Amino acid sequence: MPLFRKLLGVPKAASVGKRKLSAAGPPIIGQAFGGGFYAGQIGVSGVATHYLVIAPKASGELGPKQWKNASSDTPGADSYIDGPQNTADMVAHGNSTVYPAAHFCNDLVIGGFSDWYMPARNELEVCYYFLKNVTQNNNISSGNKGSNPNAVSPEPISTNYTAGNPAQTTVAVFQVGNSEAFDDGTFWSSTGMGHTYPGTDNAWYQGFYSGAPGVQDVYGKTTGFVVRAVRRVAV
Repeated sequence: MPLFRKLLGVPKAASVGKRKLSAAGPPIIGQAFGGGFYAGQIGVSGVATHYLVIAPKASGELGPKQWKNASSDTPGADSYIDGPQNTADMVAHGNSTVYPAAHFCNDLVIGGFSDWYMPARNELEVCYYFLKNVTQNNNISSGNKGSNPNAVSPEPISTNYTAGNPAQTTVAVFQVGNSEAFDDGTFWSSTGMGHTYPGTDNAWYQGFYSGAPGVQDVYGKTTGFVVRAVRRVAV
């Protein structure tokens, strides 16, 4: 067995990258997988299409980073589920000064993988659902309230959060204050609002902030929020 598989906890019969995994699939939520940590699945109509991999915090999370350095629209970069394409759209339309968050994710090489990207809104929501960092109840009085049509069981599809669901993750290293926990703050997704509101300077974010955990809403792109890279593996 190659050394990298031993280090990442990938089953012997599995392969990574764009190739399919064996029936054994990835490990459980929060365990080492594919250069980072397994964070759940995304899909269409409840059928999984990809496994999501969260980058290690030390190398794959950084903030504050602007979504864009100007209050203007971006061609493309508006998908709720296709983070790789959103990231590619930003990289194609400006350098790291113009799109700091996207270039940070796009330029990463971690665990031998160079296909890291800035997660789309619904991908970032899956990360929150399964790896919620804080103990506080979810804020269900504002924002999008967590509904995600690209969720895959055991996350309920297109269902708003309740105050207690999701609860803080049981994965100790992802609990607030520990080594892999999302910062107690606000995280950019790669989903701009250009498709819904052409010309807008807003983009979607996900709140991992203890003062209002779980909030999904839009904010001005020139604001500095935290960003954490992900990659995906086809099911």
